[in-house]
Amino acid sequence: MNTSSSTDVQRSPFSIDLHCHSTASDGALTPTALVQRAHERGIRILALTDHDTLKGIGEARQACDALGMHLVNGIELSCTWAATTIHVLGYDFALDSIPLNALIRRLQDGRWQRAEKISQRLAAKGMPGCLEGARAIQAGLGEQEQPPARPHFAAYMVQAGYARDHAEAFDKWLGAGKLGDVKQFWPEFAEVMQVLGEAQAFTSLAHPYHYSFTRSKRRRLVADFAERGGHALEVSNGPQPPEQVGTLAVMAREFGLKVTAGSDFHMPRNWSELGLYRAPASDLTPLWHSFAVPDSLREPEIGVLP
Repeated sequence: MNTSSSTDVQRSPFSIDLHCHSTASDGALTPTALVQRAHERGIRILALTDHDTLKGIGEARQACDALGMHLVNGIELSCTWAATTIHVLGYDFALDSIPLNALIRRLQDGRWQRAEKISQRLAAKGMPGCLEGARAIQAGLGEQEQPPARPHFAAYMVQAGYARDHAEAFDKWLGAGKLGDVKQFWPEFAEVMQVLGEAQAFTSLAHPYHYSFTRSKRRRLVADFAERGGHALEVSNGPQPPEQVGTLAVMAREFGLKVTAGSDFHMPRNWSELGLYRAPASDLTPLWHSFAVPDSLREPEIGVLP
């Protein structure tokens, strides 16, 4: 697949993508550029689900309106369940929800503190200036107000010669269990579910296979999510192995949950592109059927292009 420019992007096999990220969190494209790329790939219903922020929603909505697309309000909230960081996707909620915006402010404050600690740890290992460098990377991408994430640090480390490439930056310094893997005190899962409920959000448990859980622990998480009023499982996340998609489909049926799917797009890559993900089983009910979407965009089912 050629992803070298926005003019030669191949059409997407799906016209709906409910999981993607912009420069408002840790993506490489501005909300406007993200929407334009999605449109070029045939996507007509898009949810911008940046991490712990609504910063990009307004810009993305303007771009969607100009292109005849429908933007679903979205967010990917971080929280803690059984001492593990997990993510919950919220959709189609009230942007002015007081509890939700208060929670986002807490999360953003924590992300700034984490970024400062990452920089301090890297400086102690002979890599000074990483916070300023990561922020400069953000500025170059069109975002200067949000706390930098690990991908921004990785990009600066490559630029400064501290790492050969993005992969080495994570493998040696920023990945799970490494020096720059600074833990943050996320809110508890129960609180996040309550806040999303107060915002009248539809909820989906993001990429359940991303967590290093045993099969029984993963099932307990899904059960807890369903008991707390969760609506759907993200059964398909980008190039996820088909056996995982199948197992999650079984759990969705068992717990009476709807399903979501999305690319989890962060930047153009051969294996990660807007609208590219494995199709959920046809007997499962897509969560997006519950969204306030114009009737003209409700077909085809789940987003398969004609």
